[in-house]
Amino acid sequence: MTEAPIRFALVGSGWRSAFFLRLARALPRRLTVTGVVTRTAARAAEVEAEWQVPAFTDLEGLLGAGDPEFVIPSVPWPVTPEVTRELVRRELPVLAETPPAPDVAGLRELWRDTGASGLVQVAEQYPLMPGHAARLALLRESVIGEVTSVQMSSTHLYHAVALIRQSLGVGFAPATVRASAFTAPLANPLAQGGEWTGDATPQEATTTLALLDFGGRVGLYDFTDNQWWNPLRARRMVVRGSLGEIVDDRVVRLADPRTPVESRLERRLTGVDLNLEGFDVHHISFDGRVVYRNPYVGAALTEDDLAVVDLLCRTGAWVRGAGPEPYPLAEGCQDHLLGLAINESARTGAPVAVGREAWAG
Repeated sequence: MTEAPIRFALVGSGWRSAFFLRLARALPRRLTVTGVVTRTAARAAEVEAEWQVPAFTDLEGLLGAGDPEFVIPSVPWPVTPEVTRELVRRELPVLAETPPAPDVAGLRELWRDTGASGLVQVAEQYPLMPGHAARLALLRESVIGEVTSVQMSSTHLYHAVALIRQSLGVGFAPATVRASAFTAPLANPLAQGGEWTGDATPQEATTTLALLDFGGRVGLYDFTDNQWWNPLRARRMVVRGSLGEIVDDRVVRLADPRTPVESRLERRLTGVDLNLEGFDVHHISFDGRVVYRNPYVGAALTEDDLAVVDLLCRTGAWVRGAGPEPYPLAEGCQDHLLGLAINESARTGAPVAVGREAWAG
């Protein structure tokens, strides 16, 4: 018997909401949007016309017309905690957008108000991206021994911190953060969302460097404005361990005390040259065995989309009692707490100590 599609609703109709709506449209057998809440009747009409889903101007209308299994607040940062509290008050599971609150005080208040409910997850998709998922799988197998440091130059703040924390396995350990920032000229030919600007004029861009010291295990954060999309800046990751290292897709480790060996993480990517299977990442292998497999082959999704749809499906499994929590609120709070410390240290030039918070248990 085929399992029914996962039903979710959205509060908010902006740029990020469109990601979830687009994925539900691409995978109708897996995902269904029961409705969208937006601020005005005019905007609701636009959403209905563009996406063919019901749209409402309040939660009462949304919940009265459908039965979502969970709700995603995809709203501006200051509004996310408000919507999350209201949904928890109604005993609805929540998949809060990142970050779950805008500042340290907001994180603490949100945890105080909703943490004990067990109803709030955070939409942190980066550890589920195929390349990162494959690397994390190797780290869990101790392929490079005990992980001691991570260098992350790919995405910003809480997303990067999520990858650093998971790679190091530090959980909620206290940390000391030392950061600095500088500006330099850089052309920015590709804007947010993938639109070409048509302008190759270098403009001042800020690069932030930070060292996150977890008491022996260290993360190095390196991010330049718009690095997500700027084709002139690479995205790279170095994970170092006691028996080797992973540099992007290259893995070096000791096979025995006299034999360092090198392998690669290899993607099976179809739709290239004369391959007619359609564009898809099918799997990633390491030394001939699969360490990541795409559960959504046939949907022709980008790697970021694969991570988001996987997060949605994992959230659906969680609310149905068929899987673990995909990314608990405590994890999202810790990621943003450290991200805020990076910004504070870069602003003041002084180290910032991050201690244990209530959500660390």
